[in-house]
Amino acid sequence: MSLARRVVLAALAGSAVAGCGVSRRSPHAAGTRTSGAPTPGPAAAPAPAAPAAPPVPAPAPAAPAVPTRDDLVARLGELTPSSWALDGPGVITGLPAGEQAIALTFDACGGPGSDGYDAALIDTLRARQVPATLFLNSRWIDANPDVFQQLADDPLFEIGNHGTRHRPLSVSGRSAYGIAGTRDVGEVYDEIAGNRDGLTELLGHPPAFFRSGTAYYDDVAAQVVGLLGERIAGFTVNGDAGATFSAGQVHRTVAAAEPGSIVIAHMNHPAAGTAAGVAAALPELLDAGNRFVRLSDVRW
Repeated sequence: MSLARRVVLAALAGSAVAGCGVSRRSPHAAGTRTSGAPTPGPAAAPAPAAPAAPPVPAPAPAAPAVPTRDDLVARLGELTPSSWALDGPGVITGLPAGEQAIALTFDACGGPGSDGYDAALIDTLRARQVPATLFLNSRWIDANPDVFQQLADDPLFEIGNHGTRHRPLSVSGRSAYGIAGTRDVGEVYDEIAGNRDGLTELLGHPPAFFRSGTAYYDDVAAQVVGLLGERIAGFTVNGDAGATFSAGQVHRTVAAAEPGSIVIAHMNHPAAGTAAGVAAALPELLDAGNRFVRLSDVRW
C-alpha cells in the first residue's frame, strides 16, 4: 500500500514597516516635544507569524502479506493434525456472544448434479428482505456466471468462498461423506486460493469467509485458512441436511433457530425441500422479532 502523500503548506509572511518621520505640525500638537526634538513615530508592527504546517499524517499500516504456497508448505508441511471435525479449532459455530441475530448461509457446491440454482429460495429472501451469506464453489460460479453476477451485485447478499473443487480440508487425505479430502498443505492452499483468487477478481475484494466442501477440517488445514486471511464459517443449525430434508423438515429445523445461530442450507438443488421450508420458517422467525445478518455484518 502506498504511503500517504506529505502535504506542506508554505505561507508568505508579509511585513508592514512604519516610517519614523519628523512631525511637521505645531510643536504643541500631540505627539511632539516642546523642545522641538523630533518625536519617534509608532513602532514597526511585528510581522504576522507564518501559519503552522498541518501535522503530517502517519503512513497507513501496510496490509499483512498473504503467504505463498511455498511459504505455507515450508511452515506447516511437517505438522501432524490432531483433530478432524465440523467444529474443530478455528471454526466459527455461532455468532459472537451477545449478538441477537440469526445468520442464514447457503452453499452452492457445483460439479456433476450440483450446478443448479434455487431461484425460488433467493426470491423468497429478496421478497422478505432477509440478508444471507452465499458460499459459492468455483465450479458453480463457472456454470452460472450470469446468476453469480446478479447475486454479487445485490447488497442483500455476501459472497463467501466455498472452495475450488469442493473438497474437505485435510493435510492427510481424510474424506467426509465419501468425498476425498485434500492430501497436504499444498493442496489445502490450492483448494482455498483457487476460488479466492477468482472471487477477488470478480468482486474487487477477497472474500472474508471460507467454508470447505462438507464443512470438515483438520486443525492444520484450519491454520492455512486463517493465514490466508479468511475465517472458517461453521454452523449452529443444519437446516436441510445437505439438501436431503423435506420441506417440512427444513421448516421445523430452521424455525427453531435461536438468536446467535448460523444456519447452513443449500441453494444449488431447486428440487429439494429447502426453498419451501425456508419460505415457511421465515414468517415465524420474523414475527417473533428475529433479526437477520450477513456474517460480515457483525463484529468478530
